[in-house]
This record gives sequence, C-alpha cells and structure tokens, in this order.
Amino acid sequence: MPENPIFIIKGILGYLTFCILLVVQFSATAQEDELKKAPMRLFINCNCDKNYLRQEIKYVGHVRDQAQANITLFIFDIANGSGGRTYDLEFTGSGDYQNISDKLSYDTTANMTSDEVRKGLLKKVQSGLLKYVLESGLAEDITYTVDQSGFAEVQEIDFRDPWNNWIFEVFGSADLGKETSRKDFKYRLGFESDHVTENWRIRTDLGLFKADSEYETDGEIYTSERFQYYADGSIVRSISDHWSSGIFSGLRHDTFTNLDFRYYFQPAIEYNIYPYSEVLRREIVFAYKIGYFHNDYIETTIFNKLEEGVFNHRLDLQVRYRQQWGNIYARIVGSSFLNDFEKNRLQFNSNLNVRLLKGLAVRFASRYEIIRDQINLPSGDASIEDVLLQQKQIATAYQLGFSVGLSYTFGSAFNNIINTRL
Repeated sequence: MPENPIFIIKGILGYLTFCILLVVQFSATAQEDELKKAPMRLFINCNCDKNYLRQEIKYVGHVRDQAQANITLFIFDIANGSGGRTYDLEFTGSGDYQNISDKLSYDTTANMTSDEVRKGLLKKVQSGLLKYVLESGLAEDITYTVDQSGFAEVQEIDFRDPWNNWIFEVFGSADLGKETSRKDFKYRLGFESDHVTENWRIRTDLGLFKADSEYETDGEIYTSERFQYYADGSIVRSISDHWSSGIFSGLRHDTFTNLDFRYYFQPAIEYNIYPYSEVLRREIVFAYKIGYFHNDYIETTIFNKLEEGVFNHRLDLQVRYRQQWGNIYARIVGSSFLNDFEKNRLQFNSNLNVRLLKGLAVRFASRYEIIRDQINLPSGDASIEDVLLQQKQIATAYQLGFSVGLSYTFGSAFNNIINTRL
C-alpha cells in the first residue's frame, strides 16, 4: 500500500529541522571557541620583589621567558624629588591580548618601608591587570570582591605550565685583574635547577671555581692556586602548613679548606610557627639536621689524619619579619660532632631596619661566630704565601662583624617630579 504523502512531507521537514539545529549549535560552539582567549601568561621585568608579586598574583601564569608571555610588564624606577622613587609600569599585550596596553605610575617617599612599597606596587600591578582579566573570557568564572577603597581582588585561576614548575640556570664568569706587583685570574662555572610546588622542592647546585694569583714584593714572587668543585642536591617535602622534611646530600673538592674529596648525607625536619603561606611577611623557623660526612684530605691535618668520617647534627633557628614598621632578621645556628661535642660551632647573624618615627630610620647588622670544629686544617705553620694570597684556610677561634646606620629624611613628600639633567 503506497505511503501517505502527508507523512512523507512531515518526515522531510523533521529531518531538515534537525539539520538546521545541528548547524546552529556547531556555529555557536565555533563562535564561543573564537571568543575564548588564551590563558594569561605574565612576564615581569623589574627591580622589585618579584617573589612577592608571584605569590600574591595567583590568577595568571608567571613565566621567566618573555617569548612565552602574552602579557609583559616592565617596571622602571628612578629617584624622585621627595627622596623616594617613581615606578613607571608599562603593560603590553600580545597574541589574543595584542590590542591591550596600559601605562601606570606609582610614587613612593623616603618615609615608606620596603613592605609598604611592595604592597603599594602590588595594588598598582593588579589594577593594570584587570582589563586583561576581563578580556580573557574568564570573567564569568571569577568571583570579584570590592573593598571600601574600590580595589578589586580576583580569585585564583588554574593554568598549565609546560615546564612543570622546573627552573634551570647555567652561568659562567671570568675575571682578570692586573697591577704592577699583582695579577689575578679567576673563573666560575655552574648549573642550578629548582622545582617548586606546594608539596615539593627539589634543588640541584653544581659548580666549578678556579683562582690563580701572583704577588711580587722585594724581588720575591708568590703564587697561589685555588680550585673547587661541588655538587649539592636536596629534596624537601611539605607535610603540613607548618611541618616539612627533607634529605640533603653532596660532594666537594676544595684546596682552600684542605679537602681532596668530601661527601655528606643529611636528613632534616623543619617547623615554622607561622603557616608557610606567610613566609614573605613573617617566619619563625626551627630546622634540625643530622647526618654523616666523610673527608679525604690533601695534606695531613693537625689531628694527624688523612681521612675520617664524622656523624654530626645541626639546629637552625631563623626569625624574619617584614612589617609596616620595618624589617628584622635573625639567625642562630649551632652544630657539633656526635662523637665529640667539644668540636662545635655557633653562628649568629642579624639585620634590623626600624622606622622610629616619620623620616627617621635606624639600621643594625651584626655577625658573630664561635669556631671549634676546624678538623680539616693542615698541620704545620701557615706560609707567607698562605697569608698574603689567602691560599689556605687559617685557624681561628671566632669571627666578628658589626655595622650601624642612621638616616633622617625631611621636606616635601609630594614632589614626584623627575629631573635627571646635570
């Protein structure tokens, strides 16, 4: 029996409707993909606290290579008339953000602490990034909060890192100096790698150093050669917001310290009274290491040994505050041998920068070290070459240093005019 023409027409119309809907949906998806921008990748070039900016600005991907960035920020600073500095911020977009650029300015005074300066610079950088955030197409996925001053804060956005948080550095340098009675030549080569995540930090440090010196006096020529190579590595694991543990190991050759070859291995544990997320602002950290090292010596030591293995331990306390009133840093390190506690070392370092009142600041720095563990010293008296050219480590019971500074700035705090003319 032939089919009813009405049913045939309805079937054709239904098929055409389905095709139209499919084309419309495909077009909408393609249009949405075209409107979606690439993730923001920011490159910062400045004479500032980059680590602080990276920690506080979490909604962009920070890159170290300008070629990998689609947003570049150059911050130029120069002294201004108030005794502070003027920072010029230049934002430039590329790729999906090519048509977005901006220039901002931020002025500081001599009365501001380093913490006030970096916080103000952070706000200025975040203000310049807002237009990129809105253009990124992620505005609907971000929750904005505006405080009483009208400053917007943006929640963190995940981004992909092709290097998986690894940073590598290869470096080298050479230095030549010559005088009438003295000439020096030294070079240094090295390689460093650093992998940092919320839970892990893996570091490697390789280096080679050589220094040759020649000194002439009263017709006598004294020569010195110092040579050193080393390899250090560590793996640190975050246990919680306050605890972490790690393993440290390495090897070394150093003619200055009479080491023909040394290797060591040290497990460690660390506790921070404050959460690690606040480490750029404040920290009180206790770290304890215990381990073993083995020394092969170039010359027989004052203890008549050419090699020896020692178990040792070390306690390290660090205190650091960066606040509105200034900065304070102190570190105490105590160590000793487990088989002989009389062979020990105590180190103390401190830096204090305090703004006493508007315009008046005082700075203190001190260093003191008690040394009772120089088991590597070669036997016999130091020669004149060793003393003049610092060819070998010399026996000492302590090291001491101290410095103090005071500054007072007054006058106009609002003169931001820049004049570099002679």
